Amino acid sequence: MARGPRDTVLSRLRFMASREFLDAAGRATFEAADTMRAEAERSITAGSVSGKQHLPSKPGTPPNNDSGVLRANIEVSQPQRLVARVTSHAPYSAVHEFGSSTHPARPFMRPARDKVMPKARRIFSEKIREARRKFRPAK
Repeated sequence: MARGPRDTVLSRLRFMASREFLDAAGRATFEAADTMRAEAERSITAGSVSGKQHLPSKPGTPPNNDSGVLRANIEVSQPQRLVARVTSHAPYSAVHEFGSSTHPARPFMRPARDKVMPKARRIFSEKIREARRKFRPAK
């Protein structure tokens, strides 16, 4: 029996309601968030010097690593299957990211997000495509 457009749509809907799809989407969400974390850490440590030789970064560029506290406090959490959060718990994260009246912004999270977004989309597509190939609907 030939498969028509209706069968194709129904098959895709079954897949999107399956555990395989949700598991793949969850893995992709976490992997994309972890890639963002790594990029934020990389941007802080690239070219920075600690100790007496430390120089602050220019406003508008990621902060230069000095003590390592900022880099060490970037974490990924996944409170729900399809939600991942990349957060920085260093006490001065918000001041660096957004600036203040006395401290110009030196964002590191938003640029990391923007840089990683195309790769995150590819990760998501690959994980879903892989899960789709393995999917066998229940009869």
